[in-house]
Amino acid sequence: MKYVVLIYGNPESRTAWAGMPEEQRAAGLAYYQQLNDDLDASGERVVSERLADVSLTKQVSVQNERTITTDGPFAEVKEFLAGFYLLDCESLDRAVEIAARIPEARFAKVEVRPVMGLHGDEM
Repeated sequence: MKYVVLIYGNPESRTAWAGMPEEQRAAGLAYYQQLNDDLDASGERVVSERLADVSLTKQVSVQNERTITTDGPFAEVKEFLAGFYLLDCESLDRAVEIAARIPEARFAKVEVRPVMGLHGDEM
């Protein structure tokens, strides 16, 4: 079954990351690389990506058949989507176990959500 793990950040976590010594940031990135390697070895990681800063976001809407875009930065937010994993694993319990390994789970929200097929409730 497929699950998306949504990793949220907040302004405080970004400030803390920016204030870390280079060695500590390198260790954090190495941890993520090991997590990715582990999930690749088990065949559970479909894809994962870190997202650019929220200030680079472009919002898109369609009104009266016209595409309208808005550039960031947007109003201050308490949380923002910082990255994701798409997993293919045996159960929701396993997806939660993997999500708990994500460092942001200690500081911000990490959400696990089943992926549904386009044509119904199958997962």
